[in-house]
Amino acid sequence: MLHRIIRIGSAAAVAMTLGLSGAHAQDFKPENPQCIAPSNPGGGWDFICRTTAKFLFDLKVIEDSMQVTNMSGGGGGVAFAHVTKERNEDNNLIVAASMSTSARIAQGIYEGATQDDVHFLATFGAEYGAIAVRADSKYKTLTEMMDDIKADPRSVGIAGGSSVGSYDHIKPMLVAQKAGLEDVTKLKYVSFDGGGEAMTGLLSGATEALSGDFSEMLGFMESGDIRIIAILAPERLKNFPDIATAKEQGYDVVGANWRGLYMPAGASDEAKAFWSEAIQTMAADAGFQQTLEDAAMAPFNNFGDDMYNFVAGSIDDITKLSKEIGIIQ
Repeated sequence: MLHRIIRIGSAAAVAMTLGLSGAHAQDFKPENPQCIAPSNPGGGWDFICRTTAKFLFDLKVIEDSMQVTNMSGGGGGVAFAHVTKERNEDNNLIVAASMSTSARIAQGIYEGATQDDVHFLATFGAEYGAIAVRADSKYKTLTEMMDDIKADPRSVGIAGGSSVGSYDHIKPMLVAQKAGLEDVTKLKYVSFDGGGEAMTGLLSGATEALSGDFSEMLGFMESGDIRIIAILAPERLKNFPDIATAKEQGYDVVGANWRGLYMPAGASDEAKAFWSEAIQTMAADAGFQQTLEDAAMAPFNNFGDDMYNFVAGSIDDITKLSKEIGIIQ
């Protein structure tokens, strides 16, 4: 189902409609722009903000350098509440978003929140999830780990850079479901505030495994600190052919995570048009695309009405999935 969410969005990526109806981006110029990463440094949300800040400034889309603020807590809920309650009309603020953002709205983790509480700007990349262990772990394959989990779901702690019920949590639950674990809610998931802290949890021995996105793990894999025992892709990645997929190990799970941005719903139409066009300019840049490729992310563009419809579909699908695996009733 999660793979279907990404495929739906990919069809929309062909058409990139600049701006908002009736709004003129040129009528707005940001002052002291800021990007909030709803987590501690390290991990996907932090990557979104820092990469966006760099390229918007380098491409001269913004005149002032963009401040990046890490605001962890509540699986992104602290940042979401900050934006909606305190800065709803801020024209100069953008916020990192991903599949986990729509998952938390779908599951009610952001209490009372709906899609329309913020203005979803864009997606510009997607990547596959992965499951990793320390380099000295006894687990050489995903099957070995799943066998232990089936015997005792609490015997294997799995770190994730997001709260319970997040996408990092959902991914190993889906694998465990395919492995035959009857009650996947018994899986031992250990929540951290960001991918960087989750990796520290794994390397320190606090957990036996890590669920996250491939880009968050790549550097640690290349340094020899961890071993990736499964990539949640439909087939092996072209640039990393030695990493086995979960599917080929007998667990038909494909998990793709989108990366993007939202901004305050009460911002002006001119500001919304400006940031939409700014992100599209960034997404069209060859250097930005190379940065995504280096981080093992694929281009994945949704803007304007396409973005709204994509997020709505994502929330609907995650609601159904969360009910299916017992996260919500």
